[in-house]
Amino acid sequence: MQSVHISTTATGAPSLPMKGALRTIRSYILWQHERGTLHYDIMVTLILIFVFFSPRVINFNDKPGPLIQHPTGVLVTSDGAGGLVYQIEASTISPADDAALREQLQHIIEPISGAVSIVKYEGVSDPKGHVQEYRVWAKRK
Repeated sequence: MQSVHISTTATGAPSLPMKGALRTIRSYILWQHERGTLHYDIMVTLILIFVFFSPRVINFNDKPGPLIQHPTGVLVTSDGAGGLVYQIEASTISPADDAALREQLQHIIEPISGAVSIVKYEGVSDPKGHVQEYRVWAKRK
């Protein structure tokens, strides 16, 4: 009677290189290589390639949104002495006398900063003499 032995492993297939490749991949994931070695340099190079080239390939949706300006076009800065300086576009103000102009400026400023008193204001003109904006110095009440 003849007996045949059937092997469950593939014959002629090298198992050592596959174990070596898996061991290398595992060592890369666990960062087991010393600084200055070839494998360390390869890992750092792969990281740098990802960092510098992935934004060109992957859309991260991290672009800044458009700058939405306030509907009245008001820019508020500090004057350094406890007061505030408001730059208000002239297109939001209708031409009027001094008292009416102060009232319009006050009406625009109060919703932004609350109760303030206008110390002074001046019109900023373009080279042709048209008022482009008003600069208003105000103190909080």
